[in-house]
Amino acid sequence: MRIAQVAPLYESVPPKLYGGTERVVSWLTEELVRMGHDVTLFASGDSETSARLVPACEKAVWRDPDCRETLPQHVYLVELVFSQAERFDVIHFHCDYVHFPFLRYHHVPNVTTLHGMLRTHDLETLFEANPDVPLVSISNDQRRPFPAANWQATIYHGMPRDLHTFRETADDYLLFIGRVSPEKRLDRAIEIAVKSGRRLKVAAKTYDEDRVYRAQVIDPLLDESKSLVEFLGEVGGREKDELIGNAAALLFPIDWPEPFGLVMIEALACGTPVIAWPHGSVPEIIEDGRTGYLVETIGEAVAAVDKLPRISRAACRRAFEHRFDAAHMARNYEDVYRKLAYGASGRTTTQVREGLVHG
Repeated sequence: MRIAQVAPLYESVPPKLYGGTERVVSWLTEELVRMGHDVTLFASGDSETSARLVPACEKAVWRDPDCRETLPQHVYLVELVFSQAERFDVIHFHCDYVHFPFLRYHHVPNVTTLHGMLRTHDLETLFEANPDVPLVSISNDQRRPFPAANWQATIYHGMPRDLHTFRETADDYLLFIGRVSPEKRLDRAIEIAVKSGRRLKVAAKTYDEDRVYRAQVIDPLLDESKSLVEFLGEVGGREKDELIGNAAALLFPIDWPEPFGLVMIEALACGTPVIAWPHGSVPEIIEDGRTGYLVETIGEAVAAVDKLPRISRAACRRAFEHRFDAAHMARNYEDVYRKLAYGASGRTTTQVREGLVHG
């Protein structure tokens, strides 16, 4: 099939450090190429891919010091995609909703994976105006605000099997990876470490909008617990692999309906169990008592730390391989593409348009 992948332009594909959506787009694109599909990736010019790259800007907009507005870049991205729309059997969008109005005028098979939280107040009018746009959710919980939308499937994220290193044994530290933001609850992670007497390593990015929160809430906690807590900032590559793989557990103490939580499957790939609050997608990813523990309070989390020896790191790895590898994700998307592109006719709209199939 001739498939277009349309990535957001905030980070390169794959991202150098933080950037969950762009990372998933990269894994999916590379796997589809490996499967023999003709794939075109629309992304920032500093992206790296074995697919055909069509750059919509010179560099990722969050890495471009001259970029002050990101919306114009994405409007141009969508115009660029639709200027070439007839080349593709299906177009797969990962860039939120900016392309929705174009779909009224370009009838190429398409699907949109929504990677973020769906807020009823913000999206209700848009979804009512565009009820036929084919959508993919990244967890069943993500669908809850709009159960009647045109959902084609729930497809969990998947990673290459060899991306992270499985480790049968680990160090005794706990780990927090994510953003420093109110909903990620780094404050809970610090409290768990202090009350369990365990070291905590924090690999976290702070966005500009969260700097006041960090200064007022997190920095004082870091100062008070500096004998136990080590703040590392952003990490990537081999450093991240070693950090996750050597952790006794990943702490995922979120306080919001996380649509997926990529770091959880990164932990499972390393064999590292997860201690998490059961919000959003978490109960769909972590099997309580088998690949980690689902907790509701700090006390339960501290108790879960003591129960970590009961979790088999090999079972965590097996769960990753069975449910969250990139090949599994790509095959699920391939099923959606074929349904949308071929439908009941058994031929793509591109084949009909080019006269490759008659009737």
